[in-house]
Amino acid sequence: MNEWFTIDNVEHLTEQYKQLGPLVGILFPMIEAFLPFLPLVVFVVANASAFGLGFGFLLSWLGTVLGSYLVFLLVRRFGRHPKMQRIVGGERVQSLIRWVDMRGLSPLFVLLCLPFTPSVIVNVVAGLSNIRKKYYLIVLAAGKFVMIFSMSFIGHDLRALLTSPLKMVLALLAIIILWAIGKFAERQLNKRVARDLQQTDSSEK
Repeated sequence: MNEWFTIDNVEHLTEQYKQLGPLVGILFPMIEAFLPFLPLVVFVVANASAFGLGFGFLLSWLGTVLGSYLVFLLVRRFGRHPKMQRIVGGERVQSLIRWVDMRGLSPLFVLLCLPFTPSVIVNVVAGLSNIRKKYYLIVLAAGKFVMIFSMSFIGHDLRALLTSPLKMVLALLAIIILWAIGKFAERQLNKRVARDLQQTDSSEK
């Protein structure tokens, strides 16, 4: 395994990925929006390394925005169907929908900016809320711009990362910090949702 994982082999693999063309660079991040267990960070780094920071970032950004907005549109179209209620009828999702309708787009923008937050839940909740389509597209594009660029910037130069222990450590540290910030924001959001909804329910009684 160690003999295969060399700089030359990684660069050769990157070059083969590049030969697949830019459509693949868009397709993989777009699929991740539907299958969130796939590693988005790997696709973003692969695009940035194969196509360069600027073009690679653009491909990843387009792919993830297209995929996320398609999820949003599908949920908006079919989310109220009785057969979908097992998926979207959970207490957490319904609480988030109520809260988004109360608070608007700002909290969603923050979550969309941060890597490793559950963007699929954000897309589903937005689709079931009363947010207008064009406004969500604007917030989605802006939030994903920040998130994808941060990932692309960290991983665009694989040779430098693999040959410099310091850069590798800094890159891993940056990823860990982004993950920690995302999880912290998610926990704080959950607390705020519960608090705001409790206050609303109390005022309605």
